Amino acid sequence: MPSQGRIVERAYAPDEQASIGAALPVLGDSTYDIYLNARAFWRNVPAAVWNYKLGGYQVLKKWLSYRERNIVDRPLRLSEIQHFTDTARRIAAILLTAIQVPEAVSAKARNSRKQ
Repeated sequence: MPSQGRIVERAYAPDEQASIGAALPVLGDSTYDIYLNARAFWRNVPAAVWNYKLGGYQVLKKWLSYRERNIVDRPLRLSEIQHFTDTARRIAAILLTAIQVPEAVSAKARNSRKQ
């Protein structure tokens, strides 16, 4: 996590919750605002996305930790900021797909039993 940054967990705003809809149980009951510094932050990173681990590491937190200003000796580039956003979206898609695949397999199995 960038040394000047902070993480704020909060409840979804009504419009955020409405846009998530049926995905809420998968993405979590809360969301995070991830502050890079006092002026720049990512809003509404679902809890399951922020807490997603791969190889025992919290993916988004680890990615940011390797880009701390005192490590790379520069601010984040716009392409890196976009990469973080894209990665968060991909993690959300993975989580949603992981739920949909077993449901599709179950539906196919039910249909094959009926025939």
